[in-house]
Amino acid sequence: MFPSNVHFDWKLYIDDIRMPPNNTYIIARTVAEAQILIQQYGAPIFISFDHDLGMDNTGKILPTGYDLAKWIVEMDMNGLIKIPNHFSFNIHSQNPVGAENIKSYLKNYLQFKSSVSVI
Repeated sequence: MFPSNVHFDWKLYIDDIRMPPNNTYIIARTVAEAQILIQQYGAPIFISFDHDLGMDNTGKILPTGYDLAKWIVEMDMNGLIKIPNHFSFNIHSQNPVGAENIKSYLKNYLQFKSSVSVI
């Protein structure tokens, strides 16, 4: 597990441009920033995802919100973080295909995780 001195319920807003709807979120502009926050504070109770997170200064497309969702699931499966039982998410992306990918991936994993922990 990642070392963490702080454990609290927190909400993550990942978007390269937009601001969150209120000041209850911690903002990450890139997947790398979000990963650092999650490693430092543990998994958030809520994430609002953008899919397309822009390009670097060379024009290379940066990892997406979908990449972050896959990383979070992998970390949870490997016991490196624990997605809270009361975790929820929203997708505010303007990319309908990317939004559906994030939604389906997380929904399927959370349903699987819920069914396994009942057994």
